[in-house]
Amino acid sequence: MSKVAQSNPFTLDPGSDVPLGVQLSWRLRALIYTGQLSPGERLPSLRRIAAWAGVNVNTVRSVYESLEEKGLIVSQQGRGTFVAEDVVPEPELEAVALEALRKAAAFGRDPGDLAVVMMACASMLGPDGSLSVAPGIGEEAEDSETIEVRQELRRQIARLEAELATYVRDLPELYTATPRAKAHVAGVEELEETRDTLIAKLSEAQKAAAKRARAVGKAKRGKSGGSGEGPLADARNWWAH
Repeated sequence: MSKVAQSNPFTLDPGSDVPLGVQLSWRLRALIYTGQLSPGERLPSLRRIAAWAGVNVNTVRSVYESLEEKGLIVSQQGRGTFVAEDVVPEPELEAVALEALRKAAAFGRDPGDLAVVMMACASMLGPDGSLSVAPGIGEEAEDSETIEVRQELRRQIARLEAELATYVRDLPELYTATPRAKAHVAGVEELEETRDTLIAKLSEAQKAAAKRARAVGKAKRGKSGGSGEGPLADARNWWAH
């Protein structure tokens, strides 16, 4: 294997339980989530990614379509594909992941084992990291439609709270957790008001975070590439230099 092939950060593992398309999608999503690919930045062409990853162009096309459906990238006719402008990355995610991998290695565990456990835990936790709970007091007396509406509002609120909590560094005054009485069951109107308030707070927080993310992206691109910056920086520099 040549030196170039060995250093290629997009080389996929055909023997993995994870399909090649999913492997490629995860790598591109990681670059976007951590800001290695900044909002508005142009992505490599389908053929270039296919050549790097050693897969069919149709596989890359499918991955790009999936990322676009998730709102992470946008395709512009005649111009190319770009990271969506409203994506708000978090550079520290890579450090969190690397630390978890180091701890798993200390236990003698394969990185794949850690991924399996993390995904299993994520599927059993709520969006805010709390354990799923039984329906609130008095729900059994309500009609099923009202219960379903309230449960959906709770899910929306949990997702908004979890997302807003990541912006404390940008606008700490926007996020304050309000304790709730144990016996209190919020009605649909109250839950809708809470949801709308969180949406407004999140919108303002995202604007502040986007400015920070762009500044971080520019600072990263100003550094010398590759070694010492982490695997995602290596992947970013693969096509940047």
